[in-house]
Order: sequence, then structure tokens, then C-alpha cells
Amino acid sequence: MSSPRSTTATHDSAPPREVELDVTNIAHGGVAVARHEGRVVFVADAIPGERVLAHITDDSKDKFWRADTVRVLEASPHRQAHVWPEADVDRDPRIRPGGAEFGHITLAHQRELKASVLREALARMAKLSRDVDVEALPGNPDGTGWRTRVRLHVASDGTVGPFASRSHRVIRVSSLPLATEAVREVAPLDERYPELAQASAPKPRGRRRGPANDEAHIDVLAPSVGGARMIIGKQARSVIRERVGDREFRVDDAGFWQVHEAAPQTLTEAVQSGIVEDLFDPKAANLDLYGGVGLLAAAVGDKFGSSLRITSVESDERATEHAAENLADWIGAHTVTARVEQWVRSLADASATERARLSAATVVLDPPRSGAGRAVLDALTELRPAQFVYVACDPVAFARDVATLQESGYRLDRLRAFDLFPHTHHVEAVGTLVRV
Repeated sequence: MSSPRSTTATHDSAPPREVELDVTNIAHGGVAVARHEGRVVFVADAIPGERVLAHITDDSKDKFWRADTVRVLEASPHRQAHVWPEADVDRDPRIRPGGAEFGHITLAHQRELKASVLREALARMAKLSRDVDVEALPGNPDGTGWRTRVRLHVASDGTVGPFASRSHRVIRVSSLPLATEAVREVAPLDERYPELAQASAPKPRGRRRGPANDEAHIDVLAPSVGGARMIIGKQARSVIRERVGDREFRVDDAGFWQVHEAAPQTLTEAVQSGIVEDLFDPKAANLDLYGGVGLLAAAVGDKFGSSLRITSVESDERATEHAAENLADWIGAHTVTARVEQWVRSLADASATERARLSAATVVLDPPRSGAGRAVLDALTELRPAQFVYVACDPVAFARDVATLQESGYRLDRLRAFDLFPHTHHVEAVGTLVRV
């Protein structure tokens, strides 16, 4: 409900810049939900059950506004001092760094909220009622010190720091509480890089300005083998090694790797336990889609042995090259550099023998945040593989893809969720879908 001073505004008049809001729910994306005079307001840094004073930041949409909490009037029992002091609600929202949008919420309640977002997405999009708990990963019990990779941006004056929440404005900070100790020790928070900012600035071209170059940034990473390091700007990439259990993986230092230090092992075990063993055939045409450097293909191989046949498909050529080396223990492992949505179309031309192998296959897929999508899933389900093991970093995209698979005769058999990103809104799900 709004305060008396804000009730004079209507949908046809200029909105009040500050309003009191009763927060009712959490939305996908890490913002809370409230209503003001019938209009939905997505408000940052609030918790369901609270009453807050919020500043309207975007009133351009007819159906909803966006706002930032500027003062908590009635606090939730789940509110805590922010784990990142620079992002605390007492600071001006314009200078709160992004990347820890749940840091003001107790860790147990964060996981409850993430579970509710996943449950609601499945109920809304796939018409499924599934209970799920978000499982903690090994590490600090307060959910800090897990991030092995951090990107810092460089302002025009050379200042280094994260972006402010929901902006491209660089904020100077004195701490990085989500980063591992090794990353924190190397991160150049007190240094300036004006030459890097100048090198990345847009260059004039005649009377018009050309497109901007990549924004100046510094990546700080601490691989599990070899110690922490920085990648400054467009510095030439190098190959690092990451250890998962007894196995090592080659990956470019600027390439994709899970950022939580315990995530690779957690996902390895989740995929292994997600496979329905009675449906698994090591000699089938098993697939690892969006395979990266082969982490999940290796997880399958380590569980089912040297006779495994599996094809890993990844669009990044360098990652595919590394996958070929990382999967060298399996003579039946094959790597392909291709966009998954294009490669799966070629399966329609498979021979009768290959189609039979595909119908016995287990398909592991770890798509980007947007999900696999109908085109990819329709091409796969036409071949009727035995099961899908879907690793999802977005609950809504996952729920949409589950609905698509259900339409094609699959059911969600197993589901787990993991807190790979404590103090953020992100949640990882691993679901197994089998033929009905």
C-alpha cells in the first residue's frame, strides 16, 4: 500500500518519485514485487513481508515500474547486514555495486526464495507441482569466499571496480567478499589504469563516431592449479588447468569455467546421479550438448567407463580443442565445433543404424541462460532419445523447456537444485526427463 503523500498520483499523472510499498513476493531476476495503486512495482533490495520506502527509477512502462529501496520501514526477520558493506541499503542506490543482490537476506531464506522461484516457474509453465530444496555447496558457511573469477571494469579516469547495480557506472570498492581469498589478494582495487581506459575508448571516425570497443576491464581468476592471476584488457590468452576430483581439464584463462570453486565437482556428481542407469547404453550415440571443455562428458565417462561413446558439441572452437584433449581417455569420445541449434538439424539425415543409436541415447545438455529452446528440443525428441539430463542456470528457461519436452512425451523424473551463486538470485537446477 502507498503512503498518504503518494495517493494523489494516478496512472495518467507524473508518478511520485518516492513511495512506501508493502512487498509481497520475489520475482525471477532477484527483485521483489509490490503494488502501488494497482501497478506492479519491481523493487530492488527488499524482502517479501517488508514495508519499504522506495525511489522510482523507471516509470516508462504502463504495466510496471522499477524502484530501489532507500529505507526499510518494517524489516523482515530474514534481513541481515549486507555481506558487502558497499552494497548496503544505507548507501545511495546509485553507488551500490551489483553482483550480490541477495546479500541482505539470510542465507537459508535466500535458498527458500530461490526454491520458490523454481517451483513457481515449473507450476506456471510446465503445470508441474514439484517440491525442491536448494542445496548448499561446500565452502564458507556464510556463503562468501566462493567466486574464483571476478571481472572488474575500468572507468574513463582509470578507476577499477565493479559496475553499480543495473548500470555501467564503475564503483570503487574496498572489498570483494564473494571472491576467494586468492582472488582478493590479487584484485587491483586500489590501482588505476588510465592507459587501459584510453585504449578502450571509442575512436572518432571522420565526422561520426565509430562503434565502441569492448569496455575496459580486468579479469581476476584463481584456477585450482597454478595460482591467481589477472587478464588485463585484450591481453593474449593462456591455457590454465582446473582440477576436478582426480582429473584435470585444460581451459583458456578467458574461457568458460564454473565460478564457484565447488561447482565443477558438484555438477559432475549431480549429472552422474541424474542419469537413470537402467536407461543408459554406453554404446548408444550419447550426446553432450553445449559441452564446453568436456566437464560433463567426462562426468558421464568416469561413471560408465572406457567403452563410452559420446559426442560433445560446442560452438567455441578453442573450447572444443580443449575438450578433445580433456576427453582423450575415451576412444569413443568425439568433439564437434558447431552451434547446437544448427548441428541438431543434421540428425534428421542420420542413417537407420545411427537413428537407432540415437534412440537409445542419453542427452546431457547445459545450455546458456536462454535455454535450449523449442527448435533444438524438437529436433532431438523426433529421434526419441532414452533420457535427457538438463543442467539449467535459469529456472524460467528450464521450466519452459520442460514443458516442451512434456509435449513430446517426456516426464520430469528427477530434480535437484544447487546454490552455485550464494548472495545472488541465481540458482542451478539439474533435471532428468525420461520417455513416458
